[in-house]
Amino acid sequence: MQEFFRQLKIQRWDDHRYYHHSRINQLLHLISAISFLVAYGLLFVDPAMAALVAWLVSMTTRQSGHFFFEPLGYDEVNQATQEHKEAIKVGYNLRRKIVLLAIWAGAPVALLVDPALLGYFEPHTNLESLARHTGELWLIIGAGGLLFRTVHLFFLKDVMAGLVWMTKILTDPVHDIYLYHKAPLALLRGELIEPRPNMDHAPT
Repeated sequence: MQEFFRQLKIQRWDDHRYYHHSRINQLLHLISAISFLVAYGLLFVDPAMAALVAWLVSMTTRQSGHFFFEPLGYDEVNQATQEHKEAIKVGYNLRRKIVLLAIWAGAPVALLVDPALLGYFEPHTNLESLARHTGELWLIIGAGGLLFRTVHLFFLKDVMAGLVWMTKILTDPVHDIYLYHKAPLALLRGELIEPRPNMDHAPT
């Protein structure tokens, strides 16, 4: 277990220092983390609604932070190119995220083309039933994406690396609140990029 938590700390630190320089991105991750915790709670009472919150609020804010606000050029802080960071990314790098988001965006389109989705659903009769069916599909896509990459890492690296990454993803909401709760105040001070000293040393 000691090695498990050591690897978890390394994956979390690499993710932070390589992909979370922007204070706007950190703020969006804070919003995403809070809404993910809401979605976790909804899973026990309304899974379809949980998926709608997770994808429409949590994932939208999280990924827009990466795509639109995070510096994508040469990383002076870590002395690394964007290509290098993307190549060593343990989880979903930008290219893999685009594929996953394309599948996500295609789900409601598939329901519009075939409301029964090859007999899986009772055809939707109104906007609410369409939204709930979409939520159920998005829940499957989210769980499938998590399990697929976890098992993929079993073969690319080892079983522990996959389980560590899955644990990181599932606990990211709590950890992101811990890391980025000061981002709103930093932005109010006009600080758009986290200072280098904060990126040089892993958080304890």
